[in-house]
Amino acid sequence: MARYFTSILALSLTCLAAIAIAAPGSPSSLFSSYEVVPLQLQAPFTDLIDKARTDDDYAVTGTLSYTDGGREVTVEGVTVSLRGHTSKRESECAFPKLKLELPGRKSGQDSLLSGLTSLKIGTHCGDAAADTVTEKYGRLANEYSPLREAFVYRLLDAVGVPALKARPAKITYVFAGAGEDRSAAHTQPVVRNAMLLESEDAAVKRLGAEHELDVKAFTDARAMFSTADTARLAFAEAMIGNFDWCLKMFPQDAYRCDARDPLWNIVAAATTDGRARPLIYDFDLAGMVVGRHSWFKRAFNEAFVPSRSHTEIEVLAQVQRTRTLFNRADLNAARGEFVKRKPQAYQALESARLDATGKRQAQEYLDSFYKAIESDEAFYRPVVIAAGTTLYANEQRDIACASRPDIPAGTPVSEPLQKKGTLIQVVVLDALWAWAERPTCAAVQQAPVWIEANSLGTEFPKQ
Repeated sequence: MARYFTSILALSLTCLAAIAIAAPGSPSSLFSSYEVVPLQLQAPFTDLIDKARTDDDYAVTGTLSYTDGGREVTVEGVTVSLRGHTSKRESECAFPKLKLELPGRKSGQDSLLSGLTSLKIGTHCGDAAADTVTEKYGRLANEYSPLREAFVYRLLDAVGVPALKARPAKITYVFAGAGEDRSAAHTQPVVRNAMLLESEDAAVKRLGAEHELDVKAFTDARAMFSTADTARLAFAEAMIGNFDWCLKMFPQDAYRCDARDPLWNIVAAATTDGRARPLIYDFDLAGMVVGRHSWFKRAFNEAFVPSRSHTEIEVLAQVQRTRTLFNRADLNAARGEFVKRKPQAYQALESARLDATGKRQAQEYLDSFYKAIESDEAFYRPVVIAAGTTLYANEQRDIACASRPDIPAGTPVSEPLQKKGTLIQVVVLDALWAWAERPTCAAVQQAPVWIEANSLGTEFPKQ
């Protein structure tokens, strides 16, 4: 932390593009461009980070500065707090995510900030080398991360997926003393890439909804979201390789959710008809950002595809899960939307200012996604269609997974490796996470298994 606590104001900033909240139903002009926004934020960050890690309500007062058309603008009285869940842990981020609450402005004063009441900041988290990720959650703890995450939001916008709005930034952090004492500042500013993120309230208004639905009032996606919105969301999370989300699809759905969290990293924007629309957010753990997931081998068998590509398998897993959630007409409609916007997706990538590794990773996920959905042959690949199909460890029919011997319908399998009588040997892709969490099954995640050949088919779901 010491390197963060030796900073004072030493830079003058270049032009900041308009930061205004437009009329309800319109996004702030801050998010009308993807150019990097320069900002300066002065606050007692040492005090904030030390205390707010254990006190969610702790906040400090700071000053936000920028230049507008050659005119320097300073906003005093900005409330600065930490945000996030796991990122607030000291073992994750030396410099956690921030939230700014801006004071009310007089009419006509500092028009660039008029109406803007809050702003979220995706920080650099830390100064880890290259693509080093944190041990616990696999977060990329350096300034590559916010720019890669900002690109993910841009990509979602390009393919028409409702999400919060984001924009890349370059922020100069100036460490002041606690309270009004600014004498504790030192000599070097901390200048890092960052991401500015729209607040949930602003996003809900932009969508034309009434309010954000409390998670306790949310039941399940089938009851509260349109099928088209839910399918679009599920395909989008697959495209970016994100597993840090949860949506209870139907009352008995147990895929990576529980009764406490039917929604995770999804805003349910309540509409006037008693239903809601989803907006997705928080992608700092997405594959497009971090490049790899340390838990991969606890969930998936990399031998499922000849390339052994983790990216390809992650995308396939979430893409194939959609076949258990929607009918063919809805699946084909969702696929068609993404294919129609494929040129916009790759144009967004081409235009993005990303580090070389980040751009390569993003392309790998996009390539894998479109490979998985564009053709019926690729999308409607063989899966288990017979309920109660048993997994065998060998051709002698020894049970492979005692904790759960049957394989859920809709689970993808590889091309047959061997055939013995009515049995075939295949590699299973645990797309439904039947064994990804306790109790796990090494036979699924580390080896091929045997199943009845007539338990497979491509007509799933049926026409």
